[in-house]
Amino acid sequence: MLEHGGNLRDAVIRFRRPLEDWLDLSTGINPQPYPVPGLAPNAWHRLPEVDPALAIAAQEYYNAPCMLAVAGTQAAIQMLPRLRPFSRVVVAAPAYAEHAHHWALAGHAMREVAYEELGNAVAECDVMVVCNPNNPTGVTIAPALLLEWADKLASRGGWLVVDEAFADTTPMMSVAAQSDRPGLIVLRSVGKFFGLAGLRLGFVAAHPDLLTALADLLGPWTVSGPAQEIGCRALNDRAWQAAMRTQLLESGARLHRLLGYHAIHAGGSALYQWWAEPKAAVFWQHMAQHGVWVRLFTRGACGIRLGLPPDEAGWQRLQQALTAWSELERKERK
Repeated sequence: MLEHGGNLRDAVIRFRRPLEDWLDLSTGINPQPYPVPGLAPNAWHRLPEVDPALAIAAQEYYNAPCMLAVAGTQAAIQMLPRLRPFSRVVVAAPAYAEHAHHWALAGHAMREVAYEELGNAVAECDVMVVCNPNNPTGVTIAPALLLEWADKLASRGGWLVVDEAFADTTPMMSVAAQSDRPGLIVLRSVGKFFGLAGLRLGFVAAHPDLLTALADLLGPWTVSGPAQEIGCRALNDRAWQAAMRTQLLESGARLHRLLGYHAIHAGGSALYQWWAEPKAAVFWQHMAQHGVWVRLFTRGACGIRLGLPPDEAGWQRLQQALTAWSELERKERK
């Protein structure tokens, strides 16, 4: 399996520091999760038949014409390559590594292309996969341009797959509203903005025919009953969503300023910051020694990604670790 953030038990073993003594900033997951409500008495007893209310809540929240609930967008990422015959596939890079991995694993002719070169690659592929905003860099592509690419690909039976896992704080960047057109597939996640990664709930927005084919491939009972119940509540809670969107944008700006104060020129989204760090492995090791677990990228664009601290104590701990790093850097320059 590929390596991902959130692997805190690896940090415990490697650095021999107890689990409770870590500040985990290795993911882009909201550290202030949606408050999980109490469940119906039979939530764990009944087979999880599909609740139409969940799809309706998702369509209204994501502004999409038609959506299919899946057990996290990872399920769709793994299955979509199996719905096509042999295809030429372009995956924007750097990006969430599971996309490229599964298109290649399914036997397609997959290649990774830098974001700035994607426009030229549209004519040379059958499928293009883009994370918007990108994970880990935060780079975005204008919705109008994505729709133009989608139309070009669809005209010859191709697909544009847009992973919008981190789009909740910038809904104006979403193309989900146009996802009923042939060839456009949009992936959305409840795990990031709502902070419910353990729920394993995501959605696919696409033409109804494609969603039917995907549902048939996934089989029955793919999303647990408790996940459906909690997800429905979260997707309908407009007051929490509005307050959290404001809070995350402010926290993201705070993280960007903090890194800038320490001469780290980062970019990203409201939920994380990323930069191409020349001493990425050394920085990662330094932060781990201070009990701060960050995401180290060594494949493709080497760099560091930091998520948001959960509380003021976490912010202060991050500040202290960064100050110690800055002092080391100053000593080296002398």
